[in-house]
Amino acid sequence: MHALSLDRLTKRFGSSIAVDSVSFTVDASEVVVLLGPSGSGKSTIFRCISRLARPDGGAIEVLGTRMDTLEGQRLREQRRAVGLIFQQFNLIGRMSAIDNVLAGRLGSVSAFRATLRAFSAADRQLALAALDRVGLLDKAYQRADSLSGGQQQRVAIARVVAQQSRIILADEPVASLDPTSAENVLSLLTSIARERGIAVLCSLHQTELARRHADRIIALKHGRIVLNGPPAAVSQEQLTAIYGETGDSDSDHAQA
Repeated sequence: MHALSLDRLTKRFGSSIAVDSVSFTVDASEVVVLLGPSGSGKSTIFRCISRLARPDGGAIEVLGTRMDTLEGQRLREQRRAVGLIFQQFNLIGRMSAIDNVLAGRLGSVSAFRATLRAFSAADRQLALAALDRVGLLDKAYQRADSLSGGQQQRVAIARVVAQQSRIILADEPVASLDPTSAENVLSLLTSIARERGIAVLCSLHQTELARRHADRIIALKHGRIVLNGPPAAVSQEQLTAIYGETGDSDSDHAQA
């Protein structure tokens, strides 16, 4: 069983087809990078998988369960398996690092405890262990907005670790970081995927980072897959055909 499977996923916005019959899989411990120019469909795929957008066709399976057909409580339960990492970190700046990481436990506690943020000692130990894993245990009680960009993204990784996600969707996770921080964050994400058996689907617009960190690269153009293979099989000529002369893309727009 694949951790994540898309079968002919299709999404339209009015008369425009943003994702056109896209099919691929991601296995446990595998890091798959989505490449493609602005408007190619990367972010729309992420929103469909997490059900922030409803697909217009095709099927999405998360750990063997059809994600696209779930509703209500069953959808909320299945979403716990999917951890989200964003370009802008999505942390609450005035809260401490550990409190941001504990947000990953909200889906696993009662609504009453979630409202009060009344986490158990076990949840707090799990959050501290996650911060230790990303090298930020000494920053646990420091405000998130006092951390560097790279440190904030590591807090976001700790949050999905504490969530005990089986799949991580990382949508342009290093677009706001300097080259050294970007390299460190992707190295960390890759090593956590390996050691914990987590499937990672990551969109990037830096092709060299994709070459170094991906097990497989999937390239999109106009909502369709135009390339699916290991980094060693990806040539500069192919990237030029997808992106143009630079070989890099910009971040996706709202309906990309």
